[in-house]
Amino acid sequence: MLGRMKCMIPALLLVSPAFADPPEVVSAARNGTTLGVTLNHGDTGWDHYADAWEVMLPDGTSLGIRELAHPHVDEMPFTRSLRVPDLPTDGRVMIRARCTVTGWSDAVLFRLN
Repeated sequence: MLGRMKCMIPALLLVSPAFADPPEVVSAARNGTTLGVTLNHGDTGWDHYADAWEVMLPDGTSLGIRELAHPHVDEMPFTRSLRVPDLPTDGRVMIRARCTVTGWSDAVLFRLN
């Protein structure tokens, strides 16, 4: 019995949410002072979903966070918007996404049109 359990432990670790992929920032588009961001993530339900994205200046200064109130299991990729009055005139912003399991992803640099 103990030998069989030792074999199961590594298999259980492979399906653990701790090894889940972070949310991916697919694209971003400006419409005046509104920023639309498209995310892709393997949402599985309330226990594991992309729950926010943040827009920042290249120096790391936060311009705003868009909280996501529910999972999007059957809606991938999906786009949500945020009014960001201080978008830089050169259009360079960094965007990162967060999920309930892996936390914040690495920021992605965009040049908005």
